[in-house]
Formats: sequence, C-alpha cells, structure tokens
Amino acid sequence: MAKISLLDCTLRDGAYIVEARFGTPAIRGIIDKLRDTGADIIECGWLKNAPHEEGTCFYHVPDDLDFYMGKKSSHTTYTVMIDWDRYDLSYLPECDGRTIDAIRVVFPHGRHREGIEVGRKIAEKGYKVFFQAANTLAYSDEELCELAEDMNRAMPVSVSVVDTFGAMYEEDLDRIIKILDEKLDPEIQLGFHSHNNQQLSFALSIHFINALKNGKRGIIVDSSLCGMGRGAGNATTELVVSYLNRKCGAHYDLDAVMDAIDIYMGYFKEKYSWGYSTPYFIAGMYCCHVNNIAYLLKNHRTGAKDMRNIIDSLPFEDRQKYDYDLLEEKYLQNQNRYIDDTAAAEALKKALRDRNILLVAPGKSAVAQFEKIQAYIKEKNCLVIGVNAVLQGYDYDYVFFVNPARYEYAQKATGRDFSGFKKILLSNIKTKPSENEFIIGFDHAIKRGWEHFDNAAICCLRLMDYLGMEKVAIAGFDGFKTGYNESYADPFLPTLNPGKKWEELNNEILSMFTEFRRGAKHCRSVEFVTESYFDDQK
Repeated sequence: MAKISLLDCTLRDGAYIVEARFGTPAIRGIIDKLRDTGADIIECGWLKNAPHEEGTCFYHVPDDLDFYMGKKSSHTTYTVMIDWDRYDLSYLPECDGRTIDAIRVVFPHGRHREGIEVGRKIAEKGYKVFFQAANTLAYSDEELCELAEDMNRAMPVSVSVVDTFGAMYEEDLDRIIKILDEKLDPEIQLGFHSHNNQQLSFALSIHFINALKNGKRGIIVDSSLCGMGRGAGNATTELVVSYLNRKCGAHYDLDAVMDAIDIYMGYFKEKYSWGYSTPYFIAGMYCCHVNNIAYLLKNHRTGAKDMRNIIDSLPFEDRQKYDYDLLEEKYLQNQNRYIDDTAAAEALKKALRDRNILLVAPGKSAVAQFEKIQAYIKEKNCLVIGVNAVLQGYDYDYVFFVNPARYEYAQKATGRDFSGFKKILLSNIKTKPSENEFIIGFDHAIKRGWEHFDNAAICCLRLMDYLGMEKVAIAGFDGFKTGYNESYADPFLPTLNPGKKWEELNNEILSMFTEFRRGAKHCRSVEFVTESYFDDQK
C-alpha cells in the first residue's frame, strides 16, 4: 500500500484570507497542534522578499520561523512556499535544519521549466523541493508527459496536481494522475491540492487517495483546518484526517485537530469568510481566477446571474487571469444594456409634474407608522412610489426597482396584483418593457464611488432629480439596525447587503445622501415623513 502523507496548508493558503496576519499565538499554536496531530507535512506560510513582520506568516528568511516553531518533530517535514518568480533566492541561506526542511515551488501552466530551475537552485542549498503545478487541468496529455519527463531529471520530493479553479471532476483527475503516475519516476511522490468551488474538494481528495493507494508511489493530500483558503477554500483537515484514520489505517490525533479548531480557528471563522458559495461555484464552472469574482463582489456586489453572464463574456484565456480593466468593461456592458429612455423619461416627467411625490422605502417604519404615512398621503394628495419593494396596504402609483432579485421577489410575493402596478425599472433588470413598465437607463439613477452605490432609496432620489422633480418626501428610509430582520418592513426581502457591517453601511448611505443634496440639479428639497438615520435636518 502506498504511503499516504497529510499536508496541512492552513497557514499558507489561509494567508490569503487574513493577509497573512494570523497573529503570533495562532501561528505558534497551529504549528504545535498540527505537530501533535501527527501531520506529515506542515506548510508554515510563505517566503517573501519583504522583511518579516511579527505575527504574520510571510517570512523573509527561514530563521524568521524560529520565533514560532517550538519543538520540531522528527516525523514531520516543515515547509514554506514560494512563487516561482516572486522570491529572490539570494536571500535564501544554506539549509541548517533548524526551522524549515523543504520549500514548495508553485509555477503556472506553461512555466514548469522555469519553476524546475528555481527548484534546482533551492536544492543546491540543501532544502527538499516540492513542486505545485498550478492549473493542472489546463495541461494537455502531451504537456503532462513533458512535465513528467522534466521532473524526472530534477527528481524533487513531489509534484502536486492543483485544481486551481476548483473546476475538476473525477474524470479530469483520472486523466491527469493516470499519465503522471505512469510517467513519473516512482521515487517522486504525487500530491493533490484541491479547491472547493463545486463542493467536490473532499470527494476528489478521497478519489485521489483511492486511485493511488494500492500502488507503490507515495502520495500527498493537501488540506487546511476548516477548509481555510482563498475563495472557496480547500479540503478540510478534520475530514481528511477522519477519513485516513477510518479507511486507510492512519493514526492521526483527531483531538489535536479539534483543539486547533476550538482554540485558534473560531476567531477567523467569525471575522472572515471562505468556503463554498455560489459566486465561487461560478469561478469553478468557468475555470475563472477567483480575483475576478472577488472584484465583482467587492466593487459591484454583482448578483449570481449577472456574474455568470459577465464571466461567460470573457474570452477563455482572460478568465484565468485578472485584468480588472477588461472586467470593468464587461461589467458595464452587462449593466448598462444601453437603451434610449427618452420616451419613458418624458412620460414619467409628465405624470409626476406638479405632484407631491412620496417615496416609500422598505424600512420597518413603513409598516410601523402606516397610519401616519396614510394621513400624509391623503393630506398632500401624494403620488406614491414604492422603492424596491411592494408592501401590503399601499396603493402605489408606481413601484421603482433597482435590481433583478427584488423585482422577481415582488412578483412572487404579490402574485396577480403585481401586473396592476406601474413599474419603473432600471435597464440592468430588463431592456424591453412589458405592459405598465417604464425602463430607465441604469446610469441615470446611479453614481459610482461607493461600495453600495446602488442603494435603492438613493437611486430613486437620483431618478427624481434626473426627471426634474424639485422636491420629494420619503418614508421608510430608516437606516439599518443591528439585525437584518430588524431593518425591513418585510423580513423576507432578499438581502442585498450580506456583510452585516450595519454601521459602516449607514455611514456610507449618509455620505451618498449628503453628496446627493449638494449635487442635485433639480431636487433641492427632501422631506422625511418618518424618522431616519439620514435626516440631516433633525
């Protein structure tokens, strides 16, 4: 039976999540607990050109790890990673065995010879060398044979198959390991590093083990505590340890793994997010670099359908890189969906002219103070516009929608009544109006410069200004509370702000509102009918 080695990469892959800032206690504690677990290989972080900053797992030279490592185990190999072209080897001293024993070199598809040359120089300094062939799925059969032949001349400790984009299925992994197992020198171990974009990380790790465990070649399986890693994360150490103990005769200490999670991982799980999500599934489906997904989430809070369409519009080779200028261009093409909204705008101007306009946002006060709002509507003879939601009891003249999720939710929530409402839609939702619909160009209602630039109430105010309205009143524009369901009149409305940083969100909306008040061309007066966090006149 093959020797199966467990490689834990929490401190290396998890560095993407915390910008390497695990803190001294966690770095020391995780290394110690993984040693107690019996992990065969502990990847302690990265080597970087910059000087080491205490509490991070970015080290400048191996001696930087002396502060964190405690007592070494003779049964464990301690390693760090370098990018093939991002670490100056003139900084690397001869290996003295005090800290790390090995260095893992990662190289991209098409650069394996350059990566091997870097590994050769590292080996000359006495370190064991492990290689990671990033995006192994991109290799053709001929390229895999070539990779194996070149590795046989270098004779590293191991070569790892890397599912960089979390895009592999079993047959993909079978194709790769069949060729590499056949062509690689039997003394070279074969590893597997997975990503969980399609919820297959653990399953593929099991498949890798079972495909090779009856052979003579040593195999290495990567995992991390709680699956911590960039984007969708990795196979989880706790699951892999349990499987190896139960099915492969291993004797790893699962209690030590649980201690590591209980003591050190709780903080990171609460403060940061990683693991399977729909956006990272899209990355896996399209073999797309996770930085593209992160950009669309951070800068535009792009929904899953739009995200899929944007990534789909990228040329195949560009999906595996991250060209933010190109991505922004594709995003704008997707959102703008240029239309001539002149006729719709003129019709709305005519309908709204000389009317007292009340915008009803979906904050909880819209139902809590329903009678007060109804009295205001009657007294002022208001034209009522619902903002991104349809609330029970309101007789709207129009309902304004900013995003597809709220538009579709309103359809399902109100059923047959929905068709009776006149609707104002932005062109990111649709470009061809149905009956009683007015389509306005997306850019006429938004202004970029804030993370949540498409806040519905702000967008509606900008629309009123675009249509030439000089004054409006607003109700239900409350501000966010400490819990999502405390903020909305309908607690089941699809959340558009999942980050839960409510105070930051309130301050950002206030900033947008203040800027709107200063920059509006027509709409100089905004009256608050219900109490609001954003009422700068209170």
